[in-house]
Amino acid sequence: MPEWIPVTGHVDPYNQPNREGMDPELSKALGTVQWCDGSTRIFSNYLGLDVMDFFGPPVTSKRRKVTVESSDQGDGWTTIYKTSRGELREVHKRVREDGTSYCQEHLVKSGDDLPILAEIFEDEEHVLNEGAAEFVSQRKALVGDQGLIRCYMPGTPLGMMVRVYSGVETIAYLWADHRDALHRLFKVMEENHLRQFRLYASLGYDVLYGTDDTSTTAISPAMFEEFCLGYTDRISDAVHEYGTFYAHHSCGHINNLLDLYRQTRMDAVDALCLKKIGDVNSITEAKAKLGPKIAIIAALVQMGESMNDRAAVAESIAQMFRDAAPATISFSGWPPSAHQHGADRICRPGVSEASTHVCLRSGVIKSLFETQRR
Repeated sequence: MPEWIPVTGHVDPYNQPNREGMDPELSKALGTVQWCDGSTRIFSNYLGLDVMDFFGPPVTSKRRKVTVESSDQGDGWTTIYKTSRGELREVHKRVREDGTSYCQEHLVKSGDDLPILAEIFEDEEHVLNEGAAEFVSQRKALVGDQGLIRCYMPGTPLGMMVRVYSGVETIAYLWADHRDALHRLFKVMEENHLRQFRLYASLGYDVLYGTDDTSTTAISPAMFEEFCLGYTDRISDAVHEYGTFYAHHSCGHINNLLDLYRQTRMDAVDALCLKKIGDVNSITEAKAKLGPKIAIIAALVQMGESMNDRAAVAESIAQMFRDAAPATISFSGWPPSAHQHGADRICRPGVSEASTHVCLRSGVIKSLFETQRR
């Protein structure tokens, strides 16, 4: 492994560390891994790795006119938003004890719902709870110079519609039949997002991630160009004013979008996936399409498949490192199918089924992003 790429760990309720063979002290320290609870830092420190901690600040969503009613049905919940223009309802179903769920009924069902959703976003304000700044400072101090702190934020309005608010089928019809209404809605959503990004960046986060999890062929290059290019630049510019970096989390099939990413002022593409999980052929191909100004955080997709042939896995990962040179790349292990494929231990007993990130330490990644930006 090239010396310029440190390794950091990552754990969360979905990517739980394998407790078999784990040091009892580490198991006790981790407890039951929850979202954003510091387990990633504990896990990384124990293994002598660098740290890339993730968490959100204590924040409250406040509304002036829109009312929100939520009811729990045990196996899921229903949320109803009441506005001056009408009501929107969404229904979620739980599938795991850790709270993992899926959306059974999206808020937006037709073009008539777009102005109502716009009112919901226009009405919302995010207010930091008392002690929020101190909380972020304390979490940052725990990481120190061993790494970075980051926070996952909303993705592009288009990506959020596909993934959260309308679903794939409905957004396709809206794109065809209600283009102007989408533009009006996305303008309001962007203003809401800018308020959030500026608020969070003011707290001293190193990196804010736009979570565009919908990086599949559901979003065409034409759609991304029309709706997302300008948005990405304006979000990037907003957080850059605070000395914070913008990373575009974009896992999945994005090969047809990389040329467009290159046109933006984003600092990094996060969770770029090679085949078979994604559709990018190699790190070399990704670098050529993204150009010299955007850093790549590439997923170690090998962890999502069988690792019975250790030599083949090692060679596949080694090739990613060879393609990565010079130091414009970081790698993140992201095993979305680790449980299904029975991923073997990749580092040492007690580590498999946890993501293993290969990324750049605090000062190095900052200088890297600065170099990329120039």
